[in-house]
Amino acid sequence: MSAVRRIDAHHHLWDLAARPQDWLAGLDPIHRDFGEPALRAATSAAGVDGTVLVQVLPDMDETVEFLALAGKSDLVEGVVGWVDLTAPDIAERLDRLRHGPGGDRLVGVRHLVEPEPDPRWLARPDVLAGLRAVRDAGLVYDVLTRPHQLPSAVAAARAVPDLVFVLDHLSKPDIAGRVLEPWAAWLDELAALPNVVAKVSGLVTEAGPVWTVDDLRPFVDVALEVFGPSRLMVGTDWPVCLLAASYDEVLDTAWLLTDGLGAAERDQVFGGTATRVYGLGER
Repeated sequence: MSAVRRIDAHHHLWDLAARPQDWLAGLDPIHRDFGEPALRAATSAAGVDGTVLVQVLPDMDETVEFLALAGKSDLVEGVVGWVDLTAPDIAERLDRLRHGPGGDRLVGVRHLVEPEPDPRWLARPDVLAGLRAVRDAGLVYDVLTRPHQLPSAVAAARAVPDLVFVLDHLSKPDIAGRVLEPWAAWLDELAALPNVVAKVSGLVTEAGPVWTVDDLRPFVDVALEVFGPSRLMVGTDWPVCLLAASYDEVLDTAWLLTDGLGAAERDQVFGGTATRVYGLGER
């Protein structure tokens, strides 16, 4: 049996009473609370040993709450939180997070680049200064882009070569439209940088409510080719994934999509990469 622990490298939690989620309007299947008990039920049934909880809102108070939760949890091993990357005092803000309750579970920072109107937002000087502060704090940066924003991700990763960038959801390619290019070419350019890894996550929702494993396969095959298994990690994107698939279905689909890998390579995708990149178990 494999000695590698299974890690869900990307999921969320939310409590609507504590923190309204305006973005959930119209998303009835997930417009309700999702807390750690529900996560524990899903992961236990799927054989997942540990998770990485990722920010939902651009709200530092949410990150404080997530860290406090993780600090008391034997399941949530890491938190990718939020701080304002353009804040002049970002280093002090990160320091406050790391010295608060559960601060040792802070493994990374994420800002939702996807809705930014400037396609070069990531390459702005003030943002690059913030990314260097993330690097100096010993954290990684989760980057969420759409395909047209990948060139700015390339520019940022080149500008801060000693910061590890984790590309969420493979940059949300147009799976429903079966559009591989220019996404694949841009992904190849990003993957050529050694400080970038990626998550096989969020793909079922990009495929739409009706999808098959074969719909996803061309996109995952590209990621496997350009990154390789040692630079890929699986995340469920639960509970957002429930718009298109159950927790188990997401993981089962990822297993089928990696059927060409050997056992050791699969171990990397399903736990080893996330453990190494986020330093899980070291904090």
